[in-house]
Amino acid sequence: MCRDLRFIKCHGSGNDFVMIDAVEQSLQGRDIATLSRDVCDRDRGIGADGLLLLVQQGEGYAMRMFNPDGSEAEMCGNGIRCVARLAQKYINGTHFTLGSGGRTFRISADGDLCEGVKAFGVEIPITLNGRDFALIGEAGSWREQIIEELNPDLRFTALNLGNPHIVARCEKIDLALLESLGERVKHLTTLFPNGVNVSLYEVLSEEKIFVATYERGAGITLSCGTAMTASTTAAALAGYIRSNHPIEVCNRGGRVICEVHPREDGLSTRLSGNATYEYSGRLSEEADGRIKFDIEEIFAAEINAYEEFADKVKQEICAE
Repeated sequence: MCRDLRFIKCHGSGNDFVMIDAVEQSLQGRDIATLSRDVCDRDRGIGADGLLLLVQQGEGYAMRMFNPDGSEAEMCGNGIRCVARLAQKYINGTHFTLGSGGRTFRISADGDLCEGVKAFGVEIPITLNGRDFALIGEAGSWREQIIEELNPDLRFTALNLGNPHIVARCEKIDLALLESLGERVKHLTTLFPNGVNVSLYEVLSEEKIFVATYERGAGITLSCGTAMTASTTAAALAGYIRSNHPIEVCNRGGRVICEVHPREDGLSTRLSGNATYEYSGRLSEEADGRIKFDIEEIFAAEINAYEEFADKVKQEICAE
């Protein structure tokens, strides 16, 4: 049995993670992909949408994020906010940078989303092409276009946020349809050689949208930070919502704020939302692949504050 690891169970907009400080604890010799699969398994482990690591990167810090299937994601918008909160123990100030997937992201501590709910923001550079999109190539773009192999009715926009996304507007989100799109896209390796995240979004007003996502390597989650950012960006490019203005982005786990900034040298969208701690403790890997864990501290006040916030968001959506 390997030595114990201290961990924090946390979430961003209901997208939940097991987070490990790999700066103060060595993970040398551990199979991180296997650890992620075991930890995220809701029967054999703690249960989560992903495993987050805070790691040293040169003189700074970075996030590594692993999906429940053991694959490593280049970027995670909900996860990086949680890692940013953990990184503050090593960083002076409220503005700093974190690496992820070979890129550097500007981070800010945004105060409280509401009373008792800590929030962080991340500026995410976006391109509309890249090697992840064989249907586009390195120089083109794919906006509001039908992908016949995927669905003959939906019009998709492809966006690269460090990880690849395709998003489409719909009148009403159908999770069964989303599930089928996410499963179908796995087989379109000619178009998406590295896989792709698939999202549907509803436009509720010019200042509010609702997003649901099938995440590559994870399936449908309560929310996905980069997917909400991608959907907001696509909606702004199509003229459905306002650019350079805070947009409420609702999801099944709560709400974030995104603001799209078109620039001469490209696109950048800011994502701001909660980074909530649920509990912390120690975990160890058993010989049979099960995860043994002990909870040492429960952050009850944070949990309750966020649940109240999320309930209000759901009530607002139901009333519209």
